[in-house]
Amino acid sequence: MKINKFLSTLAITLALFSATTLCQAQTPAYKDNVVENPNAEVDMKVVGDYIKALVSGDLDKAKTLLAPNFMGRGPSQLDSANVEKTMANWQANYKVQTDRKVGFVTQTFKVVSGNLKGNWVSLWGTYTFTQMEKAISIPFQYTASVADGKIVSDRIYFDNLSVARQLGYKLTPPE
Repeated sequence: MKINKFLSTLAITLALFSATTLCQAQTPAYKDNVVENPNAEVDMKVVGDYIKALVSGDLDKAKTLLAPNFMGRGPSQLDSANVEKTMANWQANYKVQTDRKVGFVTQTFKVVSGNLKGNWVSLWGTYTFTQMEKAISIPFQYTASVADGKIVSDRIYFDNLSVARQLGYKLTPPE
């Protein structure tokens, strides 16, 4: 019985080791997969203009910067929105938020292989606004895939719980 358990454990360990070694061999090194974005200035302007247009309330301009097949995701894994839903979400924000401002720094890179292949622009910033007479500040991270002068997809991360707490909501654990 001890021998069978030992052999089973050994077989699993060897299988995991082989799979790990295979994955490492197939994953290109950063320097071989991520390079300088040849359209850096143009792509960063597209993404920066998009974020500024959303915050300023210029949905017509924001919409022109999105590809027709655009898909946005975040902040949670299940959140997603196409062009129309994204515009509707911001229109709803304008009804309850005032004094909207954004500040950010931008970085860009190009992925040369794999399912994330393409030009990418990342922003790290803070979005502030007033809602329910409370000043709200949201640090965020936003990354967008850009092709042909349009944002094809994006992902945004921010802390929803922090926003709720700033608005005065309390998190109550179940009993």
